[in-house]
Amino acid sequence: MRAFVPLPPVICALLLAAGLPASATAQGGKAGVQEFDPRAFPGQMVDDVIVPVPSEVFTVLDKLGSPNWHQEVRKEKPPKTGDRTRLSLLFGVTVAEGFVAVQAEDKESVKDIGRDVIDLATALGLIKSVRPHAQAILDAADKGDWASIRKEFDKTQKTVRDAMDQMKDADLSQCVSLGGWLRGTASVTSVVTKNFSADSAELLNQPMLVEHFLARIERMGRDRREHDAVADIAKGLKTILARMEGAVDGFTRDAVRDIGKVCESLLAEIRNVK
Repeated sequence: MRAFVPLPPVICALLLAAGLPASATAQGGKAGVQEFDPRAFPGQMVDDVIVPVPSEVFTVLDKLGSPNWHQEVRKEKPPKTGDRTRLSLLFGVTVAEGFVAVQAEDKESVKDIGRDVIDLATALGLIKSVRPHAQAILDAADKGDWASIRKEFDKTQKTVRDAMDQMKDADLSQCVSLGGWLRGTASVTSVVTKNFSADSAELLNQPMLVEHFLARIERMGRDRREHDAVADIAKGLKTILARMEGAVDGFTRDAVRDIGKVCESLLAEIRNVK
């Protein structure tokens, strides 16, 4: 049985309003989604957990307000390192940054990120698999074809994770997912904090996914589990989980801000090449 992350009722309603297939039955209050058909949800698999694809999360945020995505784009090049654990985390962060740049329709940032993807894939020894996606991103950016760029970023991350799985290195594959989730969550908390509403804050109601990540870190080999960045991520995820589980009556602006601060500190640690 595959696990899934149930979205709050308001999010499911907005996805339906946007013409996106979701199936849920809400029964009032904090109980939230009682029934959920993962086969009908526009999400993707992260190991055995279904999570919303970034473009759908951004679609919901756009319907809840008018985020200034240009303010969320970061023009930071990934640091150089030979540490494969850190490289994998950076790869996930960079792909997530690509989704933010696409949402902002920032052509030059998308091109820069596409080049960063090539550099990271080369350092990981996966450039042969990634180059077609990266080139497609650069070509689509010239045309302003944002839909194609979103698909290619998604394919890029999947290709890298599949390649790592084939190399029998599921721990590195998990690091890609962790890096992507942290950057994506940081951008969501930033947007929600600036345009706070209880409905938009519900996007952060993902305790099952955080628990899943913690369980996967616990099952990593000792060297990866005790890596400085991964160990710090595990501690940070426990703090985030406590905040999520403590939001019995919904998230406050302070709670959203706190989750964002934890994500930002973990992103800084990922970039802290020693």
